[in-house]
Amino acid sequence: MGDVLAGNHAVWEFDSDSVLIRFERGIRTPRLWSALGRRRVPVEALAEVTVTPGKRDTLVLRAVPRPGADPLTEVAAGQLKESLDPYRLVLPADRAPRARELAEALAAAVRATGTATEPAERFLVAVPEPPLQLKAHDARATFDGQAVSLRWSRTGASSTKWKAGDRHYPLSELRGVAWHSPDAPGGHLRLLLRDAQDGVAPPPDQDPAAVLFALGHGAVHESLPFAAAVLAAVRSRTPVAAVPEPSDRMRHLGELHGAGLLTDAEYAALRDRFAAEA
Repeated sequence: MGDVLAGNHAVWEFDSDSVLIRFERGIRTPRLWSALGRRRVPVEALAEVTVTPGKRDTLVLRAVPRPGADPLTEVAAGQLKESLDPYRLVLPADRAPRARELAEALAAAVRATGTATEPAERFLVAVPEPPLQLKAHDARATFDGQAVSLRWSRTGASSTKWKAGDRHYPLSELRGVAWHSPDAPGGHLRLLLRDAQDGVAPPPDQDPAAVLFALGHGAVHESLPFAAAVLAAVRSRTPVAAVPEPSDRMRHLGELHGAGLLTDAEYAALRDRFAAEA
């Protein structure tokens, strides 16, 4: 294709087998987008492409990734605000003809892959590479590509975490990661351990495998890429698990709904989608 569309805070460059999304750096650009910088999305990573009317004489071009194709959207699990969606480009309405033309060409390329309706067997979109750091409310988390280390804060960590001591989790001990948005009450990041017993997980403030978010700690632009990088590294060790086990996805979905991070309608829609993909 080789064409370009410039919209609000981002530029999409269309190629024959991928879309390069370059995010602007500026005070009005969502901080998550600035942190991501640029993302190359293979056509085979997409499920569909849409163009819809926007607000105030705009239109919205949106690409929808296949389940299991992008670790960022997998770990976000529907919690991202619409304005932070990296697959959403807002354009002036006068660019509608060109936008629809490019969207249809991209949609045709997506359909030609023959995989648009299937979950991806592995991650196809890259995330920020380690080393990465995350300053949470009760700990400083680091990820060096081989292990996640948690160093507890003197003022924020619970006595349970202090008694457990600073933690070091090699990827071999992890089966995944759960991210609960800091934009909602109870935000936290929890490492899912392979040897964890089934049942109700302890509250995140009492779990030595979890860190808490709070005002100024664990913001989306810091915590989400961190969680996505850990998830991508864990899955790369076990390719057969590129798509989470249905029980894991449903359990995580239930946790999000129970915490009030998903509405009843959002929960029902995602539950039905996951059940259909199982």
